Amino acid sequence: MHTNQLIHETSPYLLQHAHNPVNWYPWGDEALQKAKDEDKLLLISVGYSACHWCHVMEHESFEDEEVAQLMNAHFICIKVDREERPDVDQIYMEAVQMLTGRGGWPLNCFALPDGRPVWGGTYFPKAQWMAVLQQLAELNTNGKDKLLQQAEGLTKGIQQLEIPVANHDVTPNIYQAVQKSSTRFDEQHGGFGGAPKFPMPVALKLIHQTAVMEKDEQLLSFVHLTFNRMASGGIYDQAGGGFARYSVDERWFAPHFEKMLYDNAQLIALYSQAYKASHDELYKRIVLESIAFVKRELTSPEGIFYSALDADSEGEEGLFYVWDYSELKTLLGDDEHFFRYFNITENGNWENGNNILHGDVTREAYARQHQLDPKAFNIRINTALEKLFKARAHRVRPGLDDKALTSWNALMITSLCEAYQAFGEEAYLQMAESAMKYLLEQVHQPDGSLLRTTKNGVSKITAFLDDYAFMLDALISLYEVTFNEAYLHTAQELADYTIGEFYNATAQVFYYTAKSGEQLIARKTDVQDNVIPSSVGAMANNLIRLHQLIHLPEYEAIAKGLIARMTKTAEEHPTYYAQWALLAYLQDKRQELVIAGSKAAAYRKELQQQLRSGGIYAGSVDGVSKLAVLQDRFKEGATLIYKCQNKTCELPVDKPSELR
Repeated sequence: MHTNQLIHETSPYLLQHAHNPVNWYPWGDEALQKAKDEDKLLLISVGYSACHWCHVMEHESFEDEEVAQLMNAHFICIKVDREERPDVDQIYMEAVQMLTGRGGWPLNCFALPDGRPVWGGTYFPKAQWMAVLQQLAELNTNGKDKLLQQAEGLTKGIQQLEIPVANHDVTPNIYQAVQKSSTRFDEQHGGFGGAPKFPMPVALKLIHQTAVMEKDEQLLSFVHLTFNRMASGGIYDQAGGGFARYSVDERWFAPHFEKMLYDNAQLIALYSQAYKASHDELYKRIVLESIAFVKRELTSPEGIFYSALDADSEGEEGLFYVWDYSELKTLLGDDEHFFRYFNITENGNWENGNNILHGDVTREAYARQHQLDPKAFNIRINTALEKLFKARAHRVRPGLDDKALTSWNALMITSLCEAYQAFGEEAYLQMAESAMKYLLEQVHQPDGSLLRTTKNGVSKITAFLDDYAFMLDALISLYEVTFNEAYLHTAQELADYTIGEFYNATAQVFYYTAKSGEQLIARKTDVQDNVIPSSVGAMANNLIRLHQLIHLPEYEAIAKGLIARMTKTAEEHPTYYAQWALLAYLQDKRQELVIAGSKAAAYRKELQQQLRSGGIYAGSVDGVSKLAVLQDRFKEGATLIYKCQNKTCELPVDKPSELR
């Protein structure tokens, strides 16, 4: 019955709303100009395809003729996919947080025709939403002064830059700060705080790497508890691999069942690093299963990675992943230990009599508790899970968000490089190189810029800082596992472009948006780590690593300036600024591991099986290299390994086992 302007978009989320009775527009000049011409408020509604409550509000309100009539009569309605336009989401999310003290999606914000916000919130039931619409429509007719005053105050707050002033007098003790952050640890279930509980891989990486370097058994105990409970819990898809976005409870039991590429990418890298340090077979299994999930369900025929799987199928959250007791009995028979281990009950351990597969301990721990052979028990569980996996293949699958985001693809490429280091599986390197090849051909433009999103061969939207920062990280990571210097040359060109477009030398800050991109009401930065690392922190790390390899003092100076500005904040709040804390911690611990000679590739593989925080690898088999770090490193007939730190190298050794 209805078709609106979203029908021309490629975003699956926007296309989901293309037949709403609401006269939606995508973000752009047409909608903004129409608001000015008709003197109407903008209604900016932001969400993403895997967002459960976004679907609920669409069904309750945006598909309702009565609600749509009210929206169309008084507002110019704009739908935004937050994954495509994080810059728009960032501004209006900040406005809503200033107004209400909280945020989330769906995000609904009202703004003047020039884009300045006046009021907003998150999810609204139908009746409340209609009341909000009527009040805002009335204010736009009879209370414009109030709206203008509100807009001025909110915009002034949004335009404040949140990066602190550098404090060069600070001598940080990041390790001590990480120890003190244990007040946030859930020592019973792992993770941080109570419900809802997010994995927070950036913070876990900080704690894990400092714990390993400091040999801190207490911190290691906490991160291993977290890794183990997440891997055994309902947040992990026990039958098919891969992690859901978060757990609604504090014990990793019941997730909102959406699966995001960015979570799985970072957790694959984190579990690979955990395996390097511990050689725990559980962590290896999680990596192998999660990569298999990504390859099976989130990889396009061209080799790039899709964004997400929805939580819902057939209109019901989690239906694809949960189990009825009788169905399990039919499939598995009377497997007492399977039912006990995964906490299966006849009446269901979750909603509507359904069961979520979740263990309270690892399989090995359960086997010990019940005097079972751990190896035999593990095989028994895997055999049963294979049956369930085959059975659920006949169910209606959750919706797929099949757009490919440059930044998330880059995170996945980096994680595949990490897994390749840990396990030596050539298929992981092939996946990483295939995805990078596509990105360089499709989203990397002749002028050196990147585009944000690609789908069905169509790439669009000026890229943001996270696209550049994570792409750089992926290129450097690919160089480290191949010693193919073409990746480094591309990285240097991309870094130069990023500095030119995003860095303000006067303010000493990277902005999130390019100077040649669309100018919104504020130009923001991105310094706090969340479920995704800070793009500014990622850039600082990239610049230091490129300097280590290519010798670019101007890169190092920019990075050190950023770290100086963030160190005090990172020391005060290490788990919220975890990437900065790790950057500060590693400043005097970084190393270059340089391998020169015919056995360079074999030695690299052996060395990279170990966790070396702050270490970067360079090498060549033939001595033909212009990299600064490789000059004068070759000796005829030998393969030598140099460990360098602070521009000083130890005497070379000729076997990986001889390297301290």
